[in-house]
Amino acid sequence: MNASENLVEIEHLTKRFAVKQGVFARGRAEVHAVEDISLNVRRGETLGIVGESGCGKSTTARLILRLLEPTSGTLRFDGHDISKLSQRALRPLRREMQMIFQDPYSSLNPRKTVGQIIGAPFAIHHAKGGRERVEELLETVGLSPEHYNRYPHEFSGGQRQRIGVARALALSPKLIVCDEPVSALDVSIQAQILNLLRNLQTEFNLTYVFISHDLSVIRQIADRIAVMYLGHIVELGDSESIYESPKHPYTAALLSAVPRPTTGGRQRIVLSGDVPSPVSPPAACVFHPRCPRFHEGHCDVETPLLRELGPRHEAACHYPLERWPMSDAEVRQAEGATRADKPHLQGAAHDA
Repeated sequence: MNASENLVEIEHLTKRFAVKQGVFARGRAEVHAVEDISLNVRRGETLGIVGESGCGKSTTARLILRLLEPTSGTLRFDGHDISKLSQRALRPLRREMQMIFQDPYSSLNPRKTVGQIIGAPFAIHHAKGGRERVEELLETVGLSPEHYNRYPHEFSGGQRQRIGVARALALSPKLIVCDEPVSALDVSIQAQILNLLRNLQTEFNLTYVFISHDLSVIRQIADRIAVMYLGHIVELGDSESIYESPKHPYTAALLSAVPRPTTGGRQRIVLSGDVPSPVSPPAACVFHPRCPRFHEGHCDVETPLLRELGPRHEAACHYPLERWPMSDAEVRQAEGATRADKPHLQGAAHDA
């Protein structure tokens, strides 16, 4: 793919946070928040990043916007290497990449009017945009120009998120990072905001990076999906391919938890144990302590790399799923082998 087709290009991006050890421990430890990830975000697409809490997806979002400094790796935005740009040099590019935050209640200043909130980017970047432009933005996101002088507490959660969307649109950005923008909203309101985002993307040729822990939400909006686990991308592919034919056991487990309109079909795969600590992640494949397809002497020794397992579909797994849904016999066989190799998994549950 030509570089011009990518708005964002990430190569071997890593972020580690230094943390203090316990009271009786010496020295400092590191949280492995994002570990050596590489991916591109194409112009005009929505890339969904999904995973459990603490997997590194929000850290990745903030790295893309340079709200956090990368520990290592390369980050390019619209052809510019912004990995090590100073804040002053980065400032002209700030207006081209914006963010919609998760909580519509805490992300809006309660002491500012709607007009002041949406108009703030114009003042910060010394751009043209008065009351007329703010009222135009209010109409664009489905609110009334009459809301200009009202305060955030006078609006519902869905309306507040529309205000946040209008603020993100103010400077006509190329990229908007959406950090779980509907997780705090009711299901019916979620659908309205997702429809709004889709319509705005078409109208303004926007590119989205959409962060979520909810695969059912991601499916409604994402063109491609990156599945993260413990700071690593374990699967990457087109949305349809990920949902209909997952290759990584972790992705399959996430998908099995998504409510379905029928009772038949996919099994409920229950992963054993908790997510390991990012301070001391497992060696080799970071998922191997919880994986039903674990093979001792391989998964715990050799790190799997993202490799192509289908058209526009990659996964980092030594023993990827051959088909989906797995048959009950296949699941029992895989989990039985896992428990035999790893006694601490004897209590792992599985609902057919």
